[in-house]
Amino acid sequence: MRFFSGFLFANEQKLFSKYLRDDDFTVAGFSHGAQKALKFALASETRIDRLILLSPAFFQEREEAFKRAQKLYFATNKELYVKNFLQSVVYPATERDISCYLEEGSQEELDALLEYVWDQDKLATLKSQGMEIEVFLGASDRIIDAEKVADFFAQNATVYLIKEAGHLLDIL
Repeated sequence: MRFFSGFLFANEQKLFSKYLRDDDFTVAGFSHGAQKALKFALASETRIDRLILLSPAFFQEREEAFKRAQKLYFATNKELYVKNFLQSVVYPATERDISCYLEEGSQEELDALLEYVWDQDKLATLKSQGMEIEVFLGASDRIIDAEKVADFFAQNATVYLIKEAGHLLDIL
């Protein structure tokens, strides 16, 4: 399996083992990594049977003011931004140690994930090629609007909306 990590994360696929299929024909990504996984699948010339998108970073329906504020907040006080971001990521847990999966993120990565535009035509292309697309979302996600994301992906993917789970898809 080829796995793409989320913003501020590295090697976190262990957190999602119950949703992943560890074989040579699966591509998966978490959050910002879901965007990277889609790009990889579109460009790949090798066989891919399944694309798994875990809590895909989806901000194309957010106001530009929101995106500017996120970028400015990160640029101004990265440490506080990361602290608050990680609290939202682990929600609904109030305390969870995920420090072993953390990696320093850059302004460029944040800009890319906030400005990324998901495209139905690209998803439809993969689906028409026989690729199975699965999207896993937490209904209590504080990073993305899970219901809007579910509605968007439902046209070309099998969408699983997990009650009481957040961005990490954990159920307490």
